[in-house]
Amino acid sequence: MKTVQEMIQEKTIWAGLNRPDSSIEEADIVVFGIPYDGGVSFRSGAKDGPYAIREITYTIPPTTERWEDLSSLQILDVGDMDGESRDAIFQQAEETAYSIVKEGKLLTMIGGDHSTTIPVMRGIDRALDKPFGIIHIDAHFDLCNEMGGDLLSHGSTERRALELKNVPDTESIFFVGIRSVESEELKFIKQNKMNIIKAMDIGRDGVTKTLEAIKKKMAHLENIYITVDIDSLDPAYAPGTGTPQFGGLESRELLDLLYGLFELPIIGFDVVEVSPKLDNSSLAVFAARKLITECWGHHLRKNKEIRGKYRK
Repeated sequence: MKTVQEMIQEKTIWAGLNRPDSSIEEADIVVFGIPYDGGVSFRSGAKDGPYAIREITYTIPPTTERWEDLSSLQILDVGDMDGESRDAIFQQAEETAYSIVKEGKLLTMIGGDHSTTIPVMRGIDRALDKPFGIIHIDAHFDLCNEMGGDLLSHGSTERRALELKNVPDTESIFFVGIRSVESEELKFIKQNKMNIIKAMDIGRDGVTKTLEAIKKKMAHLENIYITVDIDSLDPAYAPGTGTPQFGGLESRELLDLLYGLFELPIIGFDVVEVSPKLDNSSLAVFAARKLITECWGHHLRKNKEIRGKYRK
């Protein structure tokens, strides 16, 4: 088995798009992993997600499901954040996120449990001088102040986001695909104005109406970050995750949602909570890989459309 370092030094990963000799300034998209799952409240294994996802990127062509050619993209995989403690890992992740956003490159993070999004959002917050929005696609709210005494748990992600200087209020976050709520979260939600679309709403109203609602609330923001918990998908499509919840999004729904959301000013995204050891078929790993490369296609398409407008 190759080490992570050996893997990221090869141009053959990420459909042959990885450019290990390039810099953040030269790249279009910068990828990094946070193989940490110490923030889970139930089953572990998400720390193995970044490696498992990269490992199956050798086999795919640089194209999307819409037959778009991604070969012009310059991808830079800077590897995994590491350290002897969570503080060290999270500090490295925060600095990496800061550098990527400061350079105006599309950030792509692979978790790890959902606590790994916390340092990424902190880095984004430092890099920007204006408000940013968050689209939280998940079975859960992750709005607990703490879980088991841990303020940096995977169930506290968006509560920590609300402490950032550039996330001004609860309406700067849009929760999508929710179908589980903690008692503490239910009380918080009733006391605050929240943007929420449940999984059952998407199933009833469809993706088009869902996108209209999200865009209406978020379009005023100049910078938006998307965080995707793989358990937003129904367990039938992604069983390899720590806290699966029945009644989730279908794979087609999630793909179409992301396609529409990238019409907004997306500055980065992550895919978290993929636990390979909990799924012998690797469905969640393959789902995560698909989501990542399709989002890269959306980013490339949008940039081409912008350049085309400037030429006219």
